[in-house]
Amino acid sequence: MKAPITILIATPLYPPEIGGPATYTIFLEKYLPKDEFALRVVHFGAVKHIPYVVRHFVYFWKVFTLAKDADIVYALDPLGVGIPAGLAAKLRGKRFFMRVAGDRAWETASQKYGITESLDTFSSSSKYSFGIRMVKRGQKFGASLAEKIIVPSGYLKCVLSNWGIDPEKIKVIYNAFEPPVISETKEEIRKKFDLSGTVLFTAGRLVPWKGFEMLIRIMPEIRKEFADAMLYIAGDGPEKQKLLLLIKELALGEQVVMLGNIAKEELLRRTKAADVFLLNTFYEGLSHQLLEVMAIGTPVVTTSVGGNPELIENKKDGLLVKYNEPEQLLKSLRGILHRESEFADLIPNAKEKITHFNTEKAISSFVQELNIRS
Repeated sequence: MKAPITILIATPLYPPEIGGPATYTIFLEKYLPKDEFALRVVHFGAVKHIPYVVRHFVYFWKVFTLAKDADIVYALDPLGVGIPAGLAAKLRGKRFFMRVAGDRAWETASQKYGITESLDTFSSSSKYSFGIRMVKRGQKFGASLAEKIIVPSGYLKCVLSNWGIDPEKIKVIYNAFEPPVISETKEEIRKKFDLSGTVLFTAGRLVPWKGFEMLIRIMPEIRKEFADAMLYIAGDGPEKQKLLLLIKELALGEQVVMLGNIAKEELLRRTKAADVFLLNTFYEGLSHQLLEVMAIGTPVVTTSVGGNPELIENKKDGLLVKYNEPEQLLKSLRGILHRESEFADLIPNAKEKITHFNTEKAISSFVQELNIRS
């Protein structure tokens, strides 16, 4: 009997931390066949207490040491873990793969430098400051070390191609998805959380590109037609104080509720209790959150950006609008809340769509695309 293939996963996040890399690592640990694969994890969190830059050298040494007994090194980020893991794998003569679920340079430029261009424009342009260019070059260098790169959407494949990565080595494997099971009814959940009237719900990290500001700004208009409407926002982040000030400025203290970070179980239940889930985002790879909402059975209004159109066909599985377009947001909300007949099948269609994102397909594709058994 063959010995299991050892995969060393280099990840920036690992439970109890939350985030895509942490969730994905647990998924592989849970579903890769134990008799065929042995996983080891080297977590960047173990070196975060070390001064900046030095920590990356320490992390490199950790990967280099552990890679001695590994067949494959698999990094879940092109920069912080990707570069040291890639260099360690090369020096050890090991196969090196990578998964990229976003553009770190764009996120950094948006948060720290106020860049407002779309990811499509940003990823294909070089007209930026030295600091931004260095981050862009860094993630391109990290990605260039990989034999193959996994991305969770066709959209992100295009983004990485804009970086200058050969499209032939970029492989799309959609995220696997396990539908959440919520036994309580919508009415029971509403009673538990003291919810009534028209409930609008949104969630995510409070960053500029998630578009929470616009959702708050359209609330007075929504309440003209739906006087009992309430907007609940779950999440935390750098935009929190700005959003709280806007709520105060618009005198919406009793109509818009900032929930902060809430447990996953509560997040899912509040989603089920809502009449509409809103995601007014400027940037999205392939949203696991949207998959959860679609499975739960809450109508979705989101933007036609990134990987969202790969999940949702407009007016079939949900409604797609332009980012930060108040009139489109309002029109879509009205259609769903008035239960217009053309939107009657959104929920059953969405539940059918998520069946395509199954665990067996994701694991099979992972093994096949990376040719792991060779």
